[in-house]
Amino acid sequence: MDYTTLILLAIPLLSIPLLYLVPREFAKHVGLLSSLVSMATLLYFFYQVFTICTCKPIQMTFNEVWVKSLGINFHLSIDGVSMLMLLLTNLAVPLIMLSSYGSSQGNTRGLFALILLMQASLLGVFMAADSFVFYLFYELALVPVFFIILNWGGENKGRINLKFFIYTLTGSLLMLVAIIFLYLQTGESATFNIRTFYHLGLTATQQSLVFWGFMIAFAVKIPLFPLHTWQPPTYTVAPTQGTMLLSAIMGKMALYGIFRFVIPITPLAVAQWGSAVMILAVIGVVYGAWIAIGQNNIKTLFAYSSLSHVGLIAVGMFTLTTQGLQGGLFQMVAHGFNAIGLFMIADILYRRLGTFELSKMGGIANQAPRFAILFFIILLGAVALPLTNGFVGEFLLLLGIFSYSKVMALVAGLTIIFGAVYMLNTYQKSMFGESNELTANFKDLTITETLVLAPVAVIVLAAGIFPELFMKLTEIPVQGLLENLGEGVLK
Repeated sequence: MDYTTLILLAIPLLSIPLLYLVPREFAKHVGLLSSLVSMATLLYFFYQVFTICTCKPIQMTFNEVWVKSLGINFHLSIDGVSMLMLLLTNLAVPLIMLSSYGSSQGNTRGLFALILLMQASLLGVFMAADSFVFYLFYELALVPVFFIILNWGGENKGRINLKFFIYTLTGSLLMLVAIIFLYLQTGESATFNIRTFYHLGLTATQQSLVFWGFMIAFAVKIPLFPLHTWQPPTYTVAPTQGTMLLSAIMGKMALYGIFRFVIPITPLAVAQWGSAVMILAVIGVVYGAWIAIGQNNIKTLFAYSSLSHVGLIAVGMFTLTTQGLQGGLFQMVAHGFNAIGLFMIADILYRRLGTFELSKMGGIANQAPRFAILFFIILLGAVALPLTNGFVGEFLLLLGIFSYSKVMALVAGLTIIFGAVYMLNTYQKSMFGESNELTANFKDLTITETLVLAPVAVIVLAAGIFPELFMKLTEIPVQGLLENLGEGVLK
């Protein structure tokens, strides 16, 4: 039995009590150190995968009986897709923690404990091979974000946080019903094992019910139009660290769930209802981009931008093409790091100026050239310029969508045009022009701010120039999924 999965899960969980055993002033350093240990551990396993077994499927598994009478196993497993999501999580968390350095937030110990709990929940979701375990971690991930917003959020945080909680909890209950239904179909074997669900032989009607049980839950988390109304206000009112967790990683749980549950378990329902989901996602793509153009609040603008880009990922994945699926998985990581960079930029502007309003900015590039350069590199990734991470993912997504529907590809492709409009306009308004009373003494990046933005900028360029490093991880799982669908194994 491989203990890799257990080690990765244990590091953040065991670090939480350590935060309360050290003096308060050292707690954030212990939390950051823990996240760096998690990152280093995963990179070591990642290095082993590429140097020892590059030509074979990745499979690291820990499986122990948990509740024997109900067929529940504490079953964790890592394949190429899981590894990609684990890389996003464990590389992002240290950056998210560093982003809090220099801020005026109180109770850093509590904040870092919640971030570590969130990290463990996300790792559990991405490694779960038992649907009951998946559901537990999926729900657990809601708890730290809820309390982060409640304790460190901005104006109207209570009302906005409650709406977010109700939306996500309602969707999750529907997913639980779908999981229990699938469990009951396993008969005497009585198991929650995800791969067992792939071979249940459900009827078209049963698949449709299961499909919508999962899809409504995932649509809320992504979020897809019209279940998106919680997202922009929640992203805006949440502290920077909460917004980063929500945008960069938490929404990816749902997209991952589509790959792991919806497509392989309900292929007949995907064929029947997939186009409807794609249309809703395309509406969200255009809607999010169009609303972003008119925003004066830079953090809200980035929130609507995120809505638009994530919608494109959902469209591409439902094409059931190699390009659409691999492009979607790649773009999940690209969007995650771009989101961290953009929301960190918004936070830096707020720290210096006390406002998110673009109309009150200008001339910052003259005062802070390092900030302007890193902002521009991250912006290029967000607008999908060639040789950046955003270009690789969006090119593959649009290629997959084009093979499915030329009209849909044309409409979805508007996100690139609109994205260039609102991002370049944002950069022009904030960085160029004449300085004013607010921006005249704008200070350039501190060391910790540089340590957040510089790695993101490096990833933006490195992933755009060497995309095969990530594409190799998903090649075998995507091929296996499509072959099973094509051969009619999953009926």
